[in-house]
Amino acid sequence: MRNVDFSSWHSALITVIGLVLLTLLGVGIRLVMMLTIQQRRERLNRQINERIRTLIAAYKTLGGSFTGDLSVSPIHLKEIKSREASGQEMAPLELSGNSERARRIRDAVEAALSDIILLGTEEHVRLAVRAASELVQGRNVHTHDLVVSLRNFIRKALDIERIPSDLELPRQGPSRPSASGGRDKGEGGKDGGAKGGGAGGMEGANMGGGSMGAGGPAGNEPDTSSSHPI
Repeated sequence: MRNVDFSSWHSALITVIGLVLLTLLGVGIRLVMMLTIQQRRERLNRQINERIRTLIAAYKTLGGSFTGDLSVSPIHLKEIKSREASGQEMAPLELSGNSERARRIRDAVEAALSDIILLGTEEHVRLAVRAASELVQGRNVHTHDLVVSLRNFIRKALDIERIPSDLELPRQGPSRPSASGGRDKGEGGKDGGAKGGGAGGMEGANMGGGSMGAGGPAGNEPDTSSSHPI
């Protein structure tokens, strides 16, 4: 403020211009800082949202079942056929004719483990690598420990209260794929075919009835030329 001089209009004008430039410079620096912080925050939020979304999908895949066989079979279809040919003993799941279902479960679990290794925490990565190693070695894999770790992390990240310690949750395993889509489509195709056949039959009947109606009067028309006297 010592350099502020209002003794003349020239000095006052220079002082005002200097104050305006200094204010604009401060406002510009503040806006740049705010935009930089906002962009960084938005980028972090997108990363966190994508990470949480991916881990939730992996949790649903690895822990979507409470009953039945809660393990993942690493056996491939060609190995099942080779074992059947050689007469080796196989697990009940393999003998039950659900090899395609087991293959789909295994593929979904492998994709979920890959996502966890990419975006999970250190604990998640260790558990996922252990499960993937067991799959590679040909052993059945249980995913309950990894599911519990994912559940605790997701609830904490979403600021959800912890599950009461007095609750004893059942063990969780990979979700079983649904096979109702193909059945519904097949039934829909059958219904469509039946409806199409019915419609075709009705059209044929209508066309036949029309031709019969057209031919009826023509064949039954009386000969009026001989009824009038000459």
